[in-house]
Amino acid sequence: MPLFDICFNLTSSSFRKDEQQVVQRAQQAGVDHFLVTGSDQQDSAFALQLAEQYQNGMYATAGVHPHLANRWQEDTRESLRSIAASERVKAIGEAGLDYNRNYSTHEQQVHAFKQQIELAIELQKPLFLHERDAHAEFYKILTGYKNDLGPTVVHCFTGDREAMENYLAMDLYIGITGWICDERRGTHLQELVSLIPQDRLLIETDAPYLFPRTIQPRPKKMRNEPAYLPHIAEHIARHRGDSITDLSVYTMDNAFRFLGLTATAESG
Repeated sequence: MPLFDICFNLTSSSFRKDEQQVVQRAQQAGVDHFLVTGSDQQDSAFALQLAEQYQNGMYATAGVHPHLANRWQEDTRESLRSIAASERVKAIGEAGLDYNRNYSTHEQQVHAFKQQIELAIELQKPLFLHERDAHAEFYKILTGYKNDLGPTVVHCFTGDREAMENYLAMDLYIGITGWICDERRGTHLQELVSLIPQDRLLIETDAPYLFPRTIQPRPKKMRNEPAYLPHIAEHIARHRGDSITDLSVYTMDNAFRFLGLTATAESG
């Protein structure tokens, strides 16, 4: 069954030497839909360029990652608005808060986060969000906009049960990655993933990051690729008590609904 990888960092320099082969391997593995994420102005423009190059099945986001919030300038919002005007840009982000590494100050992250929420509301586009070790403030900010938010995903969910329940109470989508395959830090997700309603679950690789550690034998270079999404999907399905066929169908439907895709849009 076909799968939709809702977070593929194809703009990463690690893919430049074999970009086409990576996409081809994914398609051969049954992954034929991709959302290429933007992490700053330049990266978002490149994500759009890639989506336009590959066309059917590949879309982009436009945003500033919390790690890069210190790059937010007076013209950033206007620049993102211009990039997001393309039909192939389906969401605003990757936006949010990351208090784990703090590459940007909390103040810089909050400012960029709020600006992107407001831009998504203005443009009536979905929000693609990142949160790590920042649930309390992240959730507080989101609830301030809850009456105006459109479709929103917390991608690469790594939090606890309380965080998941809070996001689900807001009708947010939850993105699950190969973190669930990590025996060092992801085992709690094996229980939590069963709590996600069928119509709220999205699946992703976050490639080239988060190689699924349950793949054996492990390649020498553990760069993640969308071709590994079926392995992640099987892992998720097993812990949810679902068949991989059913999970493939409803996560594809969810991704189309989240991004506002139709059969007509897909054919173009």
